[in-house]
This record gives sequence, structure tokens and C-alpha cells, in this order.
Amino acid sequence: MAEKFDIIIVGAGTAGLSAAIYATRSGKSVLVLEEMAYGGQIINTPEVANYPGIAKISGFDFAQGLYDQATALGARVEFCSVSGVEDRGNEKVVKTDGGDFEAGAVILATGAKNRPLGMAHEEEWIGNGISYCATCDGAFFKGKTVAVAGGGNTALEDAIFLSGYCEKVYLIHRRSELRGEQHLQEALRKKENVEFVLNVAIKELTGSDHLEAVVVTDKETGQERKLEVAGLFVAIGQMPKNERFADLVELDQGGYIVAGEDCKTSHEGIFVAGDCRTKSVRQLTTAASDGAVAALAACAYLER
Repeated sequence: MAEKFDIIIVGAGTAGLSAAIYATRSGKSVLVLEEMAYGGQIINTPEVANYPGIAKISGFDFAQGLYDQATALGARVEFCSVSGVEDRGNEKVVKTDGGDFEAGAVILATGAKNRPLGMAHEEEWIGNGISYCATCDGAFFKGKTVAVAGGGNTALEDAIFLSGYCEKVYLIHRRSELRGEQHLQEALRKKENVEFVLNVAIKELTGSDHLEAVVVTDKETGQERKLEVAGLFVAIGQMPKNERFADLVELDQGGYIVAGEDCKTSHEGIFVAGDCRTKSVRQLTTAASDGAVAALAACAYLER
């Protein structure tokens, strides 16, 4: 017999743990399922300085606080991989590699994963020069030359972080202008060991059994340039991890779960919270907000 709960939350990031806090405080039995580490992507951020009421905190400490609060209130966290959700009328069955669990309502808070470049050798060289987390792996490249691919906030933050460790940092972007916030651009331009390589396309990753250089092509002139680097940090966006729910809820063309600010999906009794849903702003504050909204909506659904 599958173990039963009032609400099952898939994902233990900021949205999922916020949902767990609100649901348990509403008197519901809550199970949170997470396939990796609790906290989501924020655990890789060395400093969070834009969360209202908290002037400065590490991403790890922020996530730990959420986890401790949710579990102290009675939420249960299990680490397993979710393969899908089945609707059996009043009960939703969440299927995992550790067995099935049942609930009256489900909140999907699966977040998003890093978008790859799609280049040859990229996957096989992960850990051998290719990384998607500067704060995780930056220290391994102390005193070396590295590159960051991307032009948004994450790429700029990564380049700023790496400039404190590395001899030189190339910032590679496919457009002539960066997309990140102006204050980050200004901070990065003050770094003497950072070089902007703009309006280029990454043509090739070269090396023997590890990354040794990145070949880029100027999009106007077609001229190639070989950047000899020990590491490449890819920060070109994210992809939602919703394929396993495609037969249950509506997804948009980008794979995000279609839902408005009420966090209700196309399927009754299934709710969504955080970066995995359609939204214009994906920030820590909006993830926490989604968690609260989805949890209260799920509670209202159950009480009906």
C-alpha cells in the first residue's frame, strides 16, 4: 500500500520548501520529494543580498533555514527520483524509484536545470574543464585562465566571482551588448583581469581528454580566435525539468508548466510553484511567493 499524505511537493528548492512551510502550518500532512540536495540552485550562490528583510546571507544558509523550518513544522523530506504522477480521482499517485506515494493534491516545484551549449565534448568534459557552477568549481582554477559563456546576471556574477580566483577571465557572449543588470556590468568592467569577448559564436571546444581552448567566431567578420583556457563556465540560461509531467499538465513551447499567479495548472488538484512555471520574473522572492500561493491553493482544494 502506498503511503498517503494530504499534499506531496515535488522539489525541495525555495518554492518547494516554502510550500511545505505554508502547508504544514495549515495543518496538512506534507511529503517533500527531492532527487538531489535540498535548497535548489540557491545553495550555489555565495551571497544573497536581494531578499527582503535579510541584508546578506549565503545561499546555503538561506536554504538550510528553509529546510529546518519546514521539517520542524512536521514536513517530511524523502530523497528519491520522481518519474511521474497519476490521477486516480481523489488520489494522486506520485511514482518514484523508491516506491509510490499518494496525496490529495500535488505541488510541482521542480525548478530548472542549466542549459548546455550543445557542443561536442561538452558533456564528456564536465569536471575536466567544463562546469555550470562557478561557486562550486571556481577554486579548482585558482591562478588559471578561464572563460564564462553568457551575458545575463548569472554569467556576470560568475565572472565577478572567478576574477577573484583566476589569473584571467574571458566573458564570452553572442551579442554585442550584455543582458545582465547594469550594476553587475559596471562592477565587472572594473576588473583588470576580465576581458569581454562579445558578438561571437562558440565554434569549438578543443583539447585531448580535457578542455584546453575555446574557439570563437566573430559574427560580423567571421574571424576566428582561439582562447586558451583551463575551464569554461557555461551560464546561458536554464531549462525546466517537466518532461515527465507532459501527459498530466499543459506545458508551453519552452517546457514550462502553464500557470498564472494562482499557481493552478491545467489539471485539477495539481499545482506548480517556482522556476518551472510560466512567469516573467524568476527570483528567490518569486519562488517563495509561489510556494505560499500554491500551498494555500492546494489546501483550499482539499477542503472543498
